[in-house]
Amino acid sequence: MILSRLFSARPRTVLEGAGRQLPSTLAGPAPGRRPPRQAAPRLLSAGHADCTKHQEPPRKKLLSEKKLKRHFVDQRRVLVRGGNGGAGASCFHSEPRKEFGGPDGGDGGDGGHVILRVDQQVKSLSAVLSQYQGFHGEDGGRKNCFGRGGAVLYIRVPVGTLVKEGGDVVADLSRPGEEYVAALGGAGGKGNRFFLANDNRAPVTCTPGQPGQERVLHLELKTVAHAGMVGFPNAGKSSLLRAISNARPAVAAYPFTTLNPHVGIIHYEGHQQVAVADIPGIIRGAHQNRGLGFAFLRHIERCRCLLFLVDLSLPEPWTQVEDLKYELEKYEAGLSQRPHVIVANKIDLPQARASLPLLQERLGQDVIALSAMTGENLELLLLRLKVLHDADAEAELRQGRQPLRW
Repeated sequence: MILSRLFSARPRTVLEGAGRQLPSTLAGPAPGRRPPRQAAPRLLSAGHADCTKHQEPPRKKLLSEKKLKRHFVDQRRVLVRGGNGGAGASCFHSEPRKEFGGPDGGDGGDGGHVILRVDQQVKSLSAVLSQYQGFHGEDGGRKNCFGRGGAVLYIRVPVGTLVKEGGDVVADLSRPGEEYVAALGGAGGKGNRFFLANDNRAPVTCTPGQPGQERVLHLELKTVAHAGMVGFPNAGKSSLLRAISNARPAVAAYPFTTLNPHVGIIHYEGHQQVAVADIPGIIRGAHQNRGLGFAFLRHIERCRCLLFLVDLSLPEPWTQVEDLKYELEKYEAGLSQRPHVIVANKIDLPQARASLPLLQERLGQDVIALSAMTGENLELLLLRLKVLHDADAEAELRQGRQPLRW
């Protein structure tokens, strides 16, 4: 009874106290006393904006083109060593009431191989280290226990990796999933059980494991794409690649904006994809290693067809095509004779339209005039690329090879 009275009395006391204070609050402040300052009302929108600002996840900072070049590596010297084989064991079976148990030393495990594997997710050789060591095999044990073999060490390389040893090409990894054994693992040693014979019932001989193979390889990346855009600096190659694909190379109003090749994928009906590579700008004398020189001329070798991009706003634009073909022919004979399309960019400029008929007359072939900025005549270029890609795929099938697919 006492507890129930206490709990029932508490709410009544609070209500009575609140009732006594309520009239004084409504009546206003006492004379001679300053009213308490009230905080300014906070806007709901401002508070919501502050909360949103703190709730946004931190975004990844975009790298500039110069910083991207540091991450793009197309040449690498690699020292690879296969795993060493495990040593064989020399021991004899020991058991009560069995005096002559015989040898029971097991063989050692084989060393692991080092294998280069093509991975489409890898775009450059920046993730490849300067040296690799394969996993070693375990030693053999008693009771005829063989050692475990070393696991295979895979090195992921991009599509189009050329493997050289001493100046000779030993492998051309141009297909997804292709593998090349860079270094063989050493063979495991033999235990004394292996040497058991009729004339030698108690052998004590065992052999050590063999060391793994050691090689110095030079990896060279050549961009693999269906089509390669070739042109002088500031011709609009990066802008065109951004217009026809989801690739986002850097674009600016000064030459040599692109410092490493970019590959964009064009999607057609039937889940068909065509890869287009943006090769950095070529200058006159590139075949003599001037400018970017050989650093990016070799990326054009893997392209099945070429897009000669011409800046139509410059005077005498036909000389650009002649100079580009000359540089490609001097670098590799027959490179300029591959299936190609001449693309005249910057048709949106007034002075460009006036020189278009003269360009077609000088070259003696059709020219696709377009504007990468406004998107004019881009569909015509996409249709022409589709025709070139289908012709190349049919040629590959006639030769018994599977066409390149992305």
